[in-house]
Amino acid sequence: MFRRLNALAISQPQIIYWILFEAAWGTLNQFGITEGLELGMIGVLHTWGQNLSLHLHLHCIVPGGGINRQGKWRKKVRTDKYLFPVKAMSKVFRAKFVAFIRACGITDRDLMEKLFTKNFVVYAKRPFGGPKQVIKYLGRYTHKVAISNHRIKEVTDQQVRFGYKDYRKGGEKKEMTLSNQEFIRRFSLHILPRRFVRIRHYGILSSSWKSGKIQALQSDLKIKILAVTPTTLLNKCRCCKEGNLITITVFGQRGPPQEYLFVTQPLSAN
Repeated sequence: MFRRLNALAISQPQIIYWILFEAAWGTLNQFGITEGLELGMIGVLHTWGQNLSLHLHLHCIVPGGGINRQGKWRKKVRTDKYLFPVKAMSKVFRAKFVAFIRACGITDRDLMEKLFTKNFVVYAKRPFGGPKQVIKYLGRYTHKVAISNHRIKEVTDQQVRFGYKDYRKGGEKKEMTLSNQEFIRRFSLHILPRRFVRIRHYGILSSSWKSGKIQALQSDLKIKILAVTPTTLLNKCRCCKEGNLITITVFGQRGPPQEYLFVTQPLSAN
């Protein structure tokens, strides 16, 4: 069954990837509406497994609450462990996923029936400890490619040897050797359709909330916004040769300093 889904993703990636996003947000949004809340979500599409096989999934960051009908923030809807019951979300996600497939004109009735016989899994982590942990998580997942250089152990004229983790055996570290043709074939599976957006923002985390609404919410929650002001005049712009470049700060080889990893700090718990 999953091979057939992968075959659909290979032949119609634009549709299947879109369905994955819409089913995920549709599920979360439906649970929010039931609670009388407007929620938010950041979804990051990943298409690969450790061995470069096709493994479609989303990494999602969801605030631990939402905006009620009075426009006020309400947190911890159900429990400190997760926002909504994961088993219930899994069933709703499965129904929406299949419904979107049908709506897109895919008429494989046997596949639809088999999808409903499988238990879909929504994996939910406990809430993060704070904004630093959110930034660290995003940094690991947002701009990765299918395989990083440090995992490639050897490249010859005939084959590529690389390291991977076998999660079916508790994350045991192993190595795999593929012919050059097979390595390129697997790597090519993860090239997204042209102009496809793999990081998407929904609800209270969407762009429509960035002009006024989010600022009002931050004020209501008494969140202090740290101002960043330009300091040192550097030189002329290398492109237009006219505009002045201003140095705000200097980053080391390992990225921005800790104080620049997030720009908001809550002054009180709400």
